[in-house]
Amino acid sequence: MTDPIQSVARALGDDIATLNAISHNVANINTPGFRAEKALSGFGALLQSERPAMARDLSDGPLKQTGSALDLALRGKGFFVVERDGAPVLVRSGQFRLDVDGMLVNARGDRVQSTAGAPIALDGKSVRVDSTGELWSGGESLGSLRLVDVQEPERLIALDGGGFRYDGEFAEWHGKVEQSAVESSNVDAAAETIRLMELVRHVESVQRAISIYDKAMETGVGRIGEN
Repeated sequence: MTDPIQSVARALGDDIATLNAISHNVANINTPGFRAEKALSGFGALLQSERPAMARDLSDGPLKQTGSALDLALRGKGFFVVERDGAPVLVRSGQFRLDVDGMLVNARGDRVQSTAGAPIALDGKSVRVDSTGELWSGGESLGSLRLVDVQEPERLIALDGGGFRYDGEFAEWHGKVEQSAVESSNVDAAAETIRLMELVRHVESVQRAISIYDKAMETGVGRIGEN
């Protein structure tokens, strides 16, 4: 038989984790390329772990046109690959610029990788980026962005400063690139509000369950005392 106290403690722990996810999502509602985090529901998710199962929402966020040739946005699932501290990091935000060495970097200064796994040198050239991620200067190809999809989204680990570490298998990328646009966060403010309301109702239900259990225990102890 399941210990009622353990069940209540687990339910409250799940609620706290969900509240943390909602708070994190809302805090990043204006962060370009941010991927919302959501709790998985259903019996299957509960079987996978004693902790609340969380998943990244990989759906597209809305686009914002910027007019900058180095602002790139992805449509469909997938990520840009940048190099950070010698390791590949997956990022969704494509607010790129050139560093002092003429290399294509993101806002954090991570160098964007090409399909060859090398940094991309533009040296101030005017570039056009087609929908496949290939960069052009006039009729000259300057290489292609390394764009990947992931087979195991649950293995995406969010990093400080944005981006994800990933140690799973990659999948072929089937999206497209939009130039002179940035992708906004895919956090849905209305959906997060509804989730928060549902969470409050669940917490209230757990509180009532605790109260009923406490009264039952009090009654049981009283009857034992009478005997």
